[in-house]
Amino acid sequence: MDLRIETGEAVVIIGRSGGGKSILLKHLIGLLSPDAGSVLVDGEDIAGLTERQLLRVRRRFGMLFQGAALFDSLNVEENVGFALRRERKWTEAEIGKKVDRVLEVVELSGTQKKMPAELSGGMKKRVVLARAIVYEPAFVLYDEPTTGLDPVVSDSIDRLIQRVNQHINVTSIVVTHDMRSAARVGERIIMLYEGRIHYSGTPKEIFDCADPIVNRFVNGISDTVVAEAPALMHGQRRKN
Repeated sequence: MDLRIETGEAVVIIGRSGGGKSILLKHLIGLLSPDAGSVLVDGEDIAGLTERQLLRVRRRFGMLFQGAALFDSLNVEENVGFALRRERKWTEAEIGKKVDRVLEVVELSGTQKKMPAELSGGMKKRVVLARAIVYEPAFVLYDEPTTGLDPVVSDSIDRLIQRVNQHINVTSIVVTHDMRSAARVGERIIMLYEGRIHYSGTPKEIFDCADPIVNRFVNGISDTVVAEAPALMHGQRRKN
């Protein structure tokens, strides 16, 4: 594939399971290296870097994991400030101020001492988002940010992603199956199909696209629905 993402852009990546979305994210942060070609981060090819060299690049990325990945034994403040403490560049007072600021951005002020077990699914996603942006990364990767959340909470997470984009001016790359979420947060939507970029366009362009592969995916239509429907109807008539 040939893909370019501009600084400050909000890009959503969609596609069927197994289509290459997670593989793409892993290439962007150097967890996987391409067999051929380049992966350029601000002009630097990270494909040939050593693990130690990649640490420098990865510090520029924040990551929101699909499964939250919070430390169960640490409270909210400790989870969010974990990366800062590992760096050993800031005092506890400075870390506390940074944590308080990002918790305010994700609308979780006052939850510093709560443990992960005390948080709802939506609150956990907010904590993970706070952890991802606490050291002000240039890029934030979102892996299925609304999975497992009800529509109301999903909408609030989408609004927070938009708010983060405005507050710290990051480049956002969102992998999702949620088409409502894709339409809300994406300036550009890229659809992968069988490991390749099948279509790229604005939310309006992709929802209006007549391509059958794109159309079926964004509207949630199974490839086999037409073939299965007659058999299902026949079985219903026979039962009656």
